[in-house]
Amino acid sequence: MAAPLFFRGVPLLRLRFPTHHRLAAFGVLTLRSWCSTSESTPPDDVVPCEGENTAVLSVKDPPKIPRWDDPDCRKWKDKEQEIIRDIEPITFLAKEILHSNRYKDGERLTANDEKAIVEKLLAYHPHSEDKVGCGLDFIMVDRHPQFRRSRCLFVVRTDGGWIDFSYQKCLRAYVRRKYPSHAERFIKEHFKRGSG
Repeated sequence: MAAPLFFRGVPLLRLRFPTHHRLAAFGVLTLRSWCSTSESTPPDDVVPCEGENTAVLSVKDPPKIPRWDDPDCRKWKDKEQEIIRDIEPITFLAKEILHSNRYKDGERLTANDEKAIVEKLLAYHPHSEDKVGCGLDFIMVDRHPQFRRSRCLFVVRTDGGWIDFSYQKCLRAYVRRKYPSHAERFIKEHFKRGSG
C-alpha cells in the first residue's frame, strides 16, 4: 500500500524540481558541492590558442572607464551640458505642444509657438524644402494617420496639403550642424532612435 502512495507523489516532485534536482532526489545524480575547498584547475594539456587573450584584470589594472578628472571627459561633459542648454527650450516646447492638452487634435498653433517651431525646428529638418513644398500656411498638431496613438506636428501647405515632420529629426540635424565634432556621441546618448 505504501508503494502506490509513493508513486502518486512523483508527478508533484517533477513539477517542483528541475531535472537535476529530481535526479539527485532519487540518487541518480551526485552534484559537486559549491562549498568545496579544492580549487578548480584547468587540465595541464589545455594550451591557449595563439592570439587568445589570457590576461586577467587585477586591482592594479582596472578597466578603462572615463573619469571626471580626465581632461577629455571633462571637455565632453562641458560640451554635453552646453548642447543640452541650447536645445532644452525648444525641446520642452515641442513636447508640451504634443503631449499636453494645450492643443486639441487638428488645432493650429498660436503665432508665437508657430514662429518658434518654424525657426528653431522646421528650418533644420533634413527635408524641410520638401515638407514646405509650395508654401507654408501654418503648423498644426494632429494624430499620425498611420500610427493613431501618436501626435505629430504637421506642415499645412498653401495648396491645402499637409505632411507630418519629426521634431527629433530637426533637433538631430541642428546638433549635427552646430556641434559637428560632438554630434554623433550626443545623439547616441540622448536620443531614443538612432535614425535620422
